[in-house]
Amino acid sequence: MAKSQETFNKKERAKKKLQKRKEKELRRDEKRHDPSSKGKSLDDMIAYVDENGNISSTPPDPKKVKKIAVEDIVIDTPKEAPVDPDALPTGIITYFDAAKGYGFITNQQSQERIFVHVKSLAEPGVTLATGDKVEYTATKGPRGLQAESVRKI
Repeated sequence: MAKSQETFNKKERAKKKLQKRKEKELRRDEKRHDPSSKGKSLDDMIAYVDENGNISSTPPDPKKVKKIAVEDIVIDTPKEAPVDPDALPTGIITYFDAAKGYGFITNQQSQERIFVHVKSLAEPGVTLATGDKVEYTATKGPRGLQAESVRKI
């Protein structure tokens, strides 16, 4: 007589596979017959917003309903006021070496550093110092932005 071609491991794997299928089927049946999911209608799932912006399960009173124009609804944050295009940028001198005649201005809005030289002052003879508030015109120099027409405020 010949031995069976099915080994012990094959039989065990087949049993485990069958067991997993049965467990999966049981879980599926439990989900189908779950009493917590039964009886929920669309009305139970709807949420309302009251006049204070709070979410509630009761519909609002029709007498208290206010009509709001679509144009009055603001979804985005308001944008900054437009900057005057003719106004010169302002900044504070964060470093200035009077002996060498150069320093740096930090722009008040963008916080970027701009190089300034004594030759680029609008009024000759005026001295700059750290902490002075100035207005200037920025131009692109060989190593980055460079201030020209610098005036103390």
